[in-house]
Amino acid sequence: MLQKKMISTALKAVKKSGKMLIIEYENFNRNRVSFKASNEIVTKADLKSEKIIISALKEVFPKHKVLAEESGMSKNKSDYLWILDPIDGTTNFSMHNPLWSISLALAYKEEIIFGIVYLPYLKEIFIAQKDAGATLNNKGIRVSQNIKNNVINTYCHARDKKYLNKAVNYYNRQKMQGLDCRQLGSAAIELAYVACGRVESITIPGANSWDVAAGALLVQEAGGKVSDFKDNLWNLKSEDIIASNGKVHSQIIKILKQN
Repeated sequence: MLQKKMISTALKAVKKSGKMLIIEYENFNRNRVSFKASNEIVTKADLKSEKIIISALKEVFPKHKVLAEESGMSKNKSDYLWILDPIDGTTNFSMHNPLWSISLALAYKEEIIFGIVYLPYLKEIFIAQKDAGATLNNKGIRVSQNIKNNVINTYCHARDKKYLNKAVNYYNRQKMQGLDCRQLGSAAIELAYVACGRVESITIPGANSWDVAAGALLVQEAGGKVSDFKDNLWNLKSEDIIASNGKVHSQIIKILKQN
């Protein structure tokens, strides 16, 4: 199912977008942001990045479907679906914080088979292939083996009030249980960090597929575990996501179930 042409096209597309985004980032004026209905920031850089990547994909795979954060789902009928967030961490981008990324995944019959999380400014590119492992800058990566000491949990959430309330409650419970909780501002990066062992877990109520699809595969292929909040296997229709090194997963689930 996964062809070398798919990988090379995806890499070429995100790298082309990355070059543009670095220029935009270094010259970004925060007064140029606009907002979606959900009070979420969107910039011209988001739109330019999305256009570059979608155009590159359509040129080679015109029949494939594309789901992108800004433009939504294409009308094509295909078993292949590209899932794109042109800038994950737009707020970070707008405030000259380098923790922003491009997230691109490919699903076949709703199963993620390939994913890229690219941090252009930090020159890090995470890649995962179904049943073929995960890499950071072409070197294999594995999840953390930490189980008790200095467990770090990152968290993210959708902007809907329901998910914001969940995130605040979960954050409080996790902190009270001794977890070191951080919010980095990019779900794709946080998932990549779980995959390469920089943090032990991430919890996201209200996870958008374009934010997490590539990162979820990274964690799985790096030896970690990915589920919803009820500990069911995560899929593209899941409302929430937990990704961990596997060793702390039951601990996270237990905390989330507390009243």
